[in-house]
Amino acid sequence: MDILDLNKEYWDSRYKNRETGWDIGYASPALIEYAETVIPKDASILIPGCGNAYEAKALLEIGFENITLLDIAPTLVHQVQKNFGEAAQVRVICQDFFEHGEKYDYILEQTFFCALDPSLRKKYSNKIAELLHPNGILAGLLFNREFDSEGPPFGGKKSGYQQLFQKDFHILKMEDCSNSIPQRQGSELFIVLKRK
Repeated sequence: MDILDLNKEYWDSRYKNRETGWDIGYASPALIEYAETVIPKDASILIPGCGNAYEAKALLEIGFENITLLDIAPTLVHQVQKNFGEAAQVRVICQDFFEHGEKYDYILEQTFFCALDPSLRKKYSNKIAELLHPNGILAGLLFNREFDSEGPPFGGKKSGYQQLFQKDFHILKMEDCSNSIPQRQGSELFIVLKRK
């Protein structure tokens, strides 16, 4: 697939037509467990490519106060804004991730990286580093497998990720995820990367 096909119109069309096979319908247990045990409740958190934002809903319910959701698909963003209503703790922004310019303590990764054309991975790593405060953390899930079909999703391997992130990040954790959802068991890595 041409990199240009994975644009705002492509993703908006997927949501309009309910072609959202990646949507598991609830928050990723690995992300919520990590947030609950590690992240301070008042930390600024960005969730790029937020989709239906189940993670944000779960974080809000356990007391997190400063969550920013970012997605490129207007149809989805409109729905997510309605879902969160007047919740002052959650901001929902319709914007291309690569054009976003604020700074955060934590960025949570859940099926955004794998939705990007692999040619954009270096740009992703650079942008994550740019969006994090010094010593800020990128935490989340990456596929530790390749896919037979043309993406998205696009897979990858641990060695490639280590090489990709080592310039800008200290790799605190990059290991098999012990609490993946059943259909992704054994095919995900949980990562915790600290910005240098």
